[in-house]
Amino acid sequence: MSERLEPGDIAPEFELPDADGNPVSLASLRGKRVILYFYPAAMTPGCTKESVDFQSSLPDLEPHGVTVVGISPDKPGKLARFRDKEGLTFPLLSDPDAKVLQAYGAYGEKKLYGKVVVGVIRSTFIIDAEGRVEKAYYNVKATGHVERLRRDLSL
Repeated sequence: MSERLEPGDIAPEFELPDADGNPVSLASLRGKRVILYFYPAAMTPGCTKESVDFQSSLPDLEPHGVTVVGISPDKPGKLARFRDKEGLTFPLLSDPDAKVLQAYGAYGEKKLYGKVVVGVIRSTFIIDAEGRVEKAYYNVKATGHVERLRRDLSL
């Protein structure tokens, strides 16, 4: 099981390909507040709901300097189809080896329909402009999660 991050921790650096195969790094987002969310699979009902909720919240987040980035184990091609189908305008990053997922404690044992399985733990992090974890949310629900984040951010 990966170690969980806590507020105040330095967010693990990464560089991953986006839906178009272009590299995106956490360092390239320095100076912005980042909502980094990890989801199990593009084009599944829960992940679609969560991603569309983030998209709908962009007009409230962006004026406050908040950038949204989604990460899943999906390959860039699937992420591109997901982005285009749902009209998502924020970066979706591909982590097929789950190295970044593990670095954030967002990969490991979880319960799925009463069984213990190993996989992506739906998690979200608010990272400040200097690259430190402001908030860490593990085992979040796809529905209602974005509204909770907006409340916690006072937006």
